[in-house]
Amino acid sequence: MRKIMGAKVLFFFALLSFSAVSAFAQDEEDQGLVMNFYKDSCPQAEDIIKEQVKLLYKRHKNTAFSWLRNIFHDCAVQSCDASLLLDSTRRSLSEKETDRSFGLRNFRYIETIKEAVERECPGVVSCADILVLSAREGIVSLGGPYIPLKTGRRDGRRSRADVVEEYLPDHNETISGVLDRFAAMGIDTPGVVALLGAHSVGRTHCVKLVHRLYPEVDPALNPDHVPHILHKCPDQIPDPKAVQYVRNDRGTPMVLDNNYYRNILDNKGLLIVDHQLAYDKRTRPYVKKMAKSQDYFFKEFSRAITLLSENNPLTGSKGEIRKQCNLANKLH
Repeated sequence: MRKIMGAKVLFFFALLSFSAVSAFAQDEEDQGLVMNFYKDSCPQAEDIIKEQVKLLYKRHKNTAFSWLRNIFHDCAVQSCDASLLLDSTRRSLSEKETDRSFGLRNFRYIETIKEAVERECPGVVSCADILVLSAREGIVSLGGPYIPLKTGRRDGRRSRADVVEEYLPDHNETISGVLDRFAAMGIDTPGVVALLGAHSVGRTHCVKLVHRLYPEVDPALNPDHVPHILHKCPDQIPDPKAVQYVRNDRGTPMVLDNNYYRNILDNKGLLIVDHQLAYDKRTRPYVKKMAKSQDYFFKEFSRAITLLSENNPLTGSKGEIRKQCNLANKLH
């Protein structure tokens, strides 16, 4: 009888131990997004990405704009899973080829970063994390704040081109539509105002703003700014193959700063959404506050980028770690 009771007790403790180990293993398998996710599996990962972004920026200044745009275009569309980077296949269109992605470029340099990471740690670091961390380093290259970001994302296997327009705001969208779309990701009004501060850098293609110039100039545009815009966009119907554009900020076009807010308060915003941001009663107080304080802009921008980067990621055993960022892995 004692032997039977002893065996039962031993079995009970063994069962408890097994459950505890299983629970621990599950936690280890899917710990979600954490700081320094690769500290054991690839401790050099973040440094390699940082170094590659620096090297690329020295050779191609516009790569920093691309990394910043990538995080919007990927993470805002359902999940931060690098679906943006997938090429088109016979069965699906790439997000890169949709109208909302007009002007996105430099995707080949994401592969350059991925190859450098793969040489150090094959099959460990996701393209989704590379996309997010390259955006962070791109922001620093442009004079913006350093933003501590969590890692541990995994890569999706399919393009989300069919739903891009549901999630990404258009440049002609009402400010209410823009606020609603970002609110669905948990980003509040000051966060949206700060994110649009990314328009401080880069350029706007003429095809996106000719409707404000022809057949008549939008009276909301600062008349002192109009001759410069007309000079840059002389055609009512721009040739899509010709690279015609206007710098978003003529003063500091390569610097992420709060000059954008001063410009839009002075009616120099190029896009309809820029103008609305400056004059809508919900957003104007934050625009004025960011125009006065770069520290406040950077604080809200950092908070909003963090929320965007954590939008519905794939973690644990979901998704995969792609071998190449433009192709889903072959399933055997």
